[in-house]
Parts: sequence; C-alpha cells; structure tokens
Amino acid sequence: MTTATTAAPTPKPTAAAEPRSSREVYRDIVAELLPGDERLVCLDSDTGLFAGVDFGTGHDRYLNLGIAEHTLMGAAAGLAREGRMPLVNTMAAFAASRALEAVKIDIALNNLPVRIAATHSGVSAGHLGPTHHGLEDLAVMRTLPNMTVVVPADAAGTDTLFRQALALPGPVYFRMGRNATPDLPAGPPLELGRAQRLRPGTDITIAACGPYPVLAALAAAEELAGEGISAGVLHVHTVKPLDTAALAAAVGPGGTVITVEEHWRTAGFGSAVAEALTELVPVRVRRVAMPDAFVSVAGGQRYLVERGGITARAIAAYARSAVDPTRKDL
Repeated sequence: MTTATTAAPTPKPTAAAEPRSSREVYRDIVAELLPGDERLVCLDSDTGLFAGVDFGTGHDRYLNLGIAEHTLMGAAAGLAREGRMPLVNTMAAFAASRALEAVKIDIALNNLPVRIAATHSGVSAGHLGPTHHGLEDLAVMRTLPNMTVVVPADAAGTDTLFRQALALPGPVYFRMGRNATPDLPAGPPLELGRAQRLRPGTDITIAACGPYPVLAALAAAEELAGEGISAGVLHVHTVKPLDTAALAAAVGPGGTVITVEEHWRTAGFGSAVAEALTELVPVRVRRVAMPDAFVSVAGGQRYLVERGGITARAIAAYARSAVDPTRKDL
C-alpha cells in the first residue's frame, strides 16, 4: 500500500530589513543602557526623539531641558565633573553654533566625557531650510582640542561606533542624520579611529565620510572599474583623530585622493585630509563637498546632496582627470 505524502510548503523568502536611521539606533542604545549604568544621564533638548521610550529604572536619568542648547552643554559639563557620563541630544546646527561657547569652554577645555549626539546633520533636515542645516559642524568640532569627531555612515555603523565611543575618556561629537539611509555593503570590522577599506584600488583613492558620500564613492569606483581605472574606497568614519597612516598608505607619494563629504567645502573633512597628508607625503587632494553657499531650496536629503554636486558622476570625473590630466571631463 502506498501512503500519500504532502509536500512541505515552500518557505517564503524573508524580506530584507528596512534601513534604520542613525538617530533611531542611538535612541535604542540609550534606552538599552540607561537602566543598567548609573553613570549615564541622557540630556534632551525637546527634540521628541525619546517620546514614548520606556527607560525603566533609568527613567530619572532622562532629563528634558527644553530648547536651551547652551544650558544643555553647561549642565552636561557639570554632571561630567561629578562622575557622570552625559549623553547630550540636540541638532547638529545648534550644537555647533548656538551652544558652541559652552562646548568649547565647559566641555572641551576640561576634557570631560560628554557625548554630544548631534542629529539632523548635513542637509538631512533639508525640509526645514538653512537655519537647520548642519554644514559647518565638522569644521567647528574638529578644531576643538580633546574632541573626538565621529561620522557613522549607516545603522550598523552607528551601533558599533557609538558603543566604542562610550569607552573614550574625553568628549565626543557624534554626527548623525535624520532619516534612514541605505546600509553600506559588508566590510572589515569598524574600529574607532581607523579608516575602513571598502574597496582596494591602485590608480586613485576615494576617501568619504557619511552615508551618501560613501555610497557615491562606491558607485563611482564601480563606474571607473568599467573603464579600467582602479579606484580604492576608504570609509573614514572618524574625522578626528584622523587615520592619516591609512590615508597616506592608500594614496602614496605623488598620488591623488578625492575626498567626499556632506559638509561645506571649507574646513571640513576634505580640508582635514589635505592638512594631514601634505605634512606626510606629496599628494594631490580633490574635494567633493557642498558648495560655499547656503542651500536656497527645501527638499529631501538625497535630493539636496546630489543637487550640491555630491554624486558618483562628479567623483568619477575628478578621478578620470587625475589619472589622465589631458582629459577634459571637468
């Protein structure tokens, strides 16, 4: 006698997880760690990021000081002097301008372990206009002695780098966006202070920081590979201290590095790379960044980034010109 069998149902493919914003990842880390670590105090500036979050036994160490960013930084410094580790939550535009005096005098001067979690960086708050764009913050924060400056490029990087940043003894400026951005492809493990090589290359090096700049760098390298140009890509998530050794090794004497960032062209990541490398090896630095102008239109982050010229096409054009100066692409 034969026995009928029923075929096992074909499993449905698992849907890929939706990308998450860096600020959401940060929020969840704070909610996870606050109850178990008495040192941590979360100071908010009425951003709404933590609305509805259950901090459990850590609820009394979440303090919303309102829209008073200068006071926020001063309070954080005072708590840090008393042995706490404040996590300060505000927008990048306000951390780097309205609150700058307190960041400089109260926090950086005293080398205090304050973590400034700056959201809405670059043009990620593009719908709110120039008052809320954070296009000067890297220039400002990297000039402050004792300050570590970190720019994660996706959700996974935010989680890894922020947890590592908690172990540092001094202040940290942690630059995040507003909305979800695409995940980066897998690469070597992230380590604070060390550039991550996402793609090897022999003809030219592209060094990028931040979500859309890194994605544009990878797309440009892929386009160039089709033309026989080997472009290496470095994901430089730590702007200060800068991994100058990795940059110098990747570029080499007489080589060219193209820097890519979501920041005004003046004094940001590209300038930091140029300053560092010119003291080590003779190199050429070409900077792809937001033009020296206020962004006059409202729009989404990706739209404004591309409108500002931070595109794979622009990066590839710089690369072709550097590899073969006789070309007229630019």
